[in-house]
Amino acid sequence: MADHVNLAYDYPLLGAFWTVMWIFLWIMWLMLLFRIITDIFRDRRLNGWAKAGWLLLILVLPFLGVLVYLIARGRQMGEREIHHVQEQQKAFDAYVRQAAAGSAGGVEQLATLTDLKNRGEISEEEFRRAKEKILG
Repeated sequence: MADHVNLAYDYPLLGAFWTVMWIFLWIMWLMLLFRIITDIFRDRRLNGWAKAGWLLLILVLPFLGVLVYLIARGRQMGEREIHHVQEQQKAFDAYVRQAAAGSAGGVEQLATLTDLKNRGEISEEEFRRAKEKILG
């Protein structure tokens, strides 16, 4: 006797739809769970015991814990995310300003050295050493 092989046409379209929907909901659930756990650890106003309590509630009773967390702290969760993104943007802007200032300062120094060399105030050897020091 031949074993029955499941082919694609043996799997009904509605069954495929339900499978895709459950996978999608499961992925959304995991994303929400990780987002809440990240928010718990990111919140600076919660002390260690409060963080441990929320985490325990979410891990022991996941559905109830997530629902209670979203009801109790959902609004502040969005505000904390906005604050975190703004802090990251400020840090990035400060880094870009610092990097641009450093490279602009080097460019200005090289221009000054080139001008001094062209006027004959420094020799080619002095220019080369100063240039290596700036670019070094």
